Amino acid sequence: MTATDNTTRPATDRPATGGAGAGATGRSGRVRRRSPARRLRSVPLYLAGVAVFLFSVFPVYWMVITAFKPVGEIFTRDQTVLPKAPTTEHFDRVLNGQLIPGVNFWQFLGNSLFVTVSAVAMGAFLSLLAAVAVARFRFRLRTTFIILLMVIQMVPMEAMIISIFINFRHLSDISGVELLGNLSGLLVVYTAVSLPITIMMLRGFVAAVPKELEEAAAIDGAGPWTVFWRILMPLVAPGLVAASIFAFITAWNEFIVALTFLGRSTDHYTLPLTLSYYFGRFGTEWGPIMAASTLLTIPVMLFFLFVQRRMVSGLTMGAVKG
Repeated sequence: MTATDNTTRPATDRPATGGAGAGATGRSGRVRRRSPARRLRSVPLYLAGVAVFLFSVFPVYWMVITAFKPVGEIFTRDQTVLPKAPTTEHFDRVLNGQLIPGVNFWQFLGNSLFVTVSAVAMGAFLSLLAAVAVARFRFRLRTTFIILLMVIQMVPMEAMIISIFINFRHLSDISGVELLGNLSGLLVVYTAVSLPITIMMLRGFVAAVPKELEEAAAIDGAGPWTVFWRILMPLVAPGLVAASIFAFITAWNEFIVALTFLGRSTDHYTLPLTLSYYFGRFGTEWGPIMAASTLLTIPVMLFFLFVQRRMVSGLTMGAVKG
């Protein structure tokens, strides 16, 4: 009797999936098949998405094709979608020429990579430590500290240049360590500027990690640093990658602070500063500018490709039952 009930129940309880009425009244039919009217209503949404994509990609596309156009095609009124006679003369000038006597493109690239990678590494480590302190511990002035982080994010970096410059000059006089005119001072500024927003980003990821994981590791004999490196670090990796991307783009594209702090130390210039040398008093060299800008975007694209596998969330789902 029991066997008979078990075999007949699926036949009676199973929802109908076939027939004309299933697609109109059955919930499973509506999920599996979309009506022509509903598909037609989604067309404007798709068109809007395509328009936004083209609007975002077109400047990059125009930059790349202009970098391969001869000078005659750049300044003509009859612009074309593709270069008629592609050339690499602009890239050759950027890579092999010397905008500043004694300094070439590769030295500028090395300066940018050193400052950017160092700022990302230092900022990620310090911001993660601060995020753990804010998310896991309760201490005096904790709320005040969080509010200050939020307020600092509202202040643009350009508004703090003068005060930071004066403080660095005083620190250089007191300590004897020159912080202006070299890459070390620029590294400190980039790291400090990226800390407020990266701390707030990582605070949410650290708070989402269940405390039971850390407590279980501590019961098994793991010390605080072991828990930090073996448990917490892998779980907050997506947030760490997101914070690193923000710090990387900020340091890589920055211009005003680098120009102010480096001054006439041209041998320490970063790549964004070199673009200003193509804007002359009697004209602008758009070909080399577009070629240098194209080369400037390649490291950012490579960095995104390198970290994109970590750009996921929900690594802690299912780690703790209940």
